[in-house]
Amino acid sequence: MITVLLNRPEFEYDIHSLVKAFFPEETVYVSDQEKEHADAVIRYHMNVQFLENTIKIKFIEMLRDGTEEQGEACVPVDMETETAVDYRDPKETKNRLKRALYRMLSEYTGKTLPWGDLTGIRPTKLSMTMLEQGRGPDEIVRHMQDTYLCSPEKARLSLEIAERELALLRQLDYENGYSLYIGIPFCPTTCLYCSFTSFSLTAWKDRVEEYLDALEQEIDFTAVACRHKKLNTIYIGGGTPTTLSPGQLDRLLRKIKCSFDLSYLLEFTVEAGRPDSITEEKLEVLLRHGVDRISINPQTMKQETLDLIGRRHTVEQTIESFQMARRLGFDNINMDLIVGLPGEELSDVAETLEEIRKLSPDNLTVHSLALKRAARLNMNADDYKDYKIINTEEHVALAARAAHEMGMTPYYLYRQKNMAGNLENVGYAREGKAGIYNVLIMEEKQTILALGAGAISKFVYDDNGERKIVRVENVKDIMHYFRRMKEMIARKANKMEEIAWH
Repeated sequence: MITVLLNRPEFEYDIHSLVKAFFPEETVYVSDQEKEHADAVIRYHMNVQFLENTIKIKFIEMLRDGTEEQGEACVPVDMETETAVDYRDPKETKNRLKRALYRMLSEYTGKTLPWGDLTGIRPTKLSMTMLEQGRGPDEIVRHMQDTYLCSPEKARLSLEIAERELALLRQLDYENGYSLYIGIPFCPTTCLYCSFTSFSLTAWKDRVEEYLDALEQEIDFTAVACRHKKLNTIYIGGGTPTTLSPGQLDRLLRKIKCSFDLSYLLEFTVEAGRPDSITEEKLEVLLRHGVDRISINPQTMKQETLDLIGRRHTVEQTIESFQMARRLGFDNINMDLIVGLPGEELSDVAETLEEIRKLSPDNLTVHSLALKRAARLNMNADDYKDYKIINTEEHVALAARAAHEMGMTPYYLYRQKNMAGNLENVGYAREGKAGIYNVLIMEEKQTILALGAGAISKFVYDDNGERKIVRVENVKDIMHYFRRMKEMIARKANKMEEIAWH
């Protein structure tokens, strides 16, 4: 365990994230309140003091690996650093604190992080903002390196993707346009790493029609509220939308087409996701209603890993589902894979990429495993301690080369807390096949109205020349979603009235 004691509550999230990045195996406690940790072995302790014009950091190694008690033979490390700050500039204060902390931890561990001290910030958002300000490429790369200690390769990657995102987003009407997300929170099974709002279809199969009844109420409200706006993209996700039967999919898509003006629509995506949920009849329903982009997500092409993580489908089903979709006419298919799955070596990832190359998808999204707090892999960590989680720059480079060989370039990127290897998620696409919604959800340039249990709407609006973003959340529990629909509609309506979004 690592304890970090502050003399006042400041930048706790940033400190926690950065310390965790250097010590991913350790529990990290950051607070201005001392606390007893009776059952924990404290290996490191840190004091962070916010003084008049200075921040002082002291790092103490309490126990060396394998040492059960502190003593002279242990020779614990005691490091100190400080940085001058001006608290009138909170952003610069935070950056100076993080650089000082990063350099101290890097010196102690002998490690550098590919994204430097970046935590809680989307790298491409920084590069995009500077591009919109008219800053040049060289200046942006230097800024990413000097301010956030990013590696030159990651700084250039964030710039390259930001340039592509800007070109893609020029098609959109930020002021009068919006996008629509519809969540279907049912899955055949819950994956080991998943923390999304999803429920077993086995337990809820008799209530799916009731869920669609509730969803249609939300659709009706949204369609009326947005009647003067231009709908640019639709994304149906989950969960696994293709857990719906062909008839239920037809019902939902008919409702969407009858309710919204689709004449400004640039993209209509449905996550077909789990190969074990895909049938020819369902794919025909999607095509019939104008869905032009789908995801068929293997995550890995190693059967042993699929069995371990709870995906009850075979490698063969993935291949057959993809080939079926191609045969029926889908010409924009994304495939997701996850790097860093338990027990997988670099050779396993290489074999997965080779199988994907044979299928030749139009998009490839490469995720670095993120250990979410609510995922079974994290909650029941002891059950999987024999399975190593490995993700390195070599894995990322391997995926990038494979995507390049398939004629794809990177077009969006994001990072999450507790990602294996402290790396990133990257979406690759062939020319003209990039997922617009994927960029929108990351860069927050346009309002996204989100419908369904656990969905979170993001209103992007102008407030006296300043761009602002507010979130309106739906309840996650399906029964509450049924019972509290009027309340959730009222939340959206009140927010629309408050920010004059009409």
